[in-house]
Amino acid sequence: MSAAGFGFVYGLSARDAGFSPIEAIAMSLIVFGGASQFAAVGYVASGLAWPAIVLLTGLLNARHLLYSMALAPWFRRVPFARRAVAAHLLTDEAFALSIAHFRRVGGTDEWGYWVAAIASTLIPWNVATAVGVILGGQIPDPAQFGVDIIFPAAMIGLSVGLITGRRELVAAVVGAGVGVVVALATSPAVGIVTGGLVGPAVGLLVPAAVARETAPLGTTPSAERYAMPGTHFDPESEPAGAKDDDAR
Repeated sequence: MSAAGFGFVYGLSARDAGFSPIEAIAMSLIVFGGASQFAAVGYVASGLAWPAIVLLTGLLNARHLLYSMALAPWFRRVPFARRAVAAHLLTDEAFALSIAHFRRVGGTDEWGYWVAAIASTLIPWNVATAVGVILGGQIPDPAQFGVDIIFPAAMIGLSVGLITGRRELVAAVVGAGVGVVVALATSPAVGIVTGGLVGPAVGLLVPAAVARETAPLGTTPSAERYAMPGTHFDPESEPAGAKDDDAR
């Protein structure tokens, strides 16, 4: 749902920046970069030189390096071709949904990643982009519907589900605070990357004894929190017959 709303707003922005429907839709399919696409259309509209656009949007997307490093251990046995496709489809939403799912089930679920990346993100994003850029002219003032709140609301929703203890809470608060301050002092791209690095680093300083995780990812309580009871494999609850079969 958030990808559809976000894609619709991007379509409106691209149309206002002078992009044709084909250009806006092609950018969503080829770049598929979320926030960097918003930045790019803004830079194009302002007449910024292409080398600067490439540099700034690349810096904004540098957070995907953090995402890919976190997912790399889960994908080490996946063939290179499929890993390359997965890298292209990696977004904020796909990362948050898939990393939580992998930890919850205790292993790599490649189909789960494709659902998060394609069904939940790629398809609604691109369909909504087409709707926004084609039909956007029929909406006199899109701001009156509050569409500008979609992206921050989606990111907050994804982040809240991953906060399971004091370490995560500290990382989220510090990362957000540092990101905002640095973004105001420099640029949003630098703020995002700085917050993404400093926040987790400070969170790791919280001693394990006081972390007090109430629902660590990969446990049954975590699955319950995500409204997916029964989806986590718990060896302690394995039926006795199954254990006997394994022994034989």
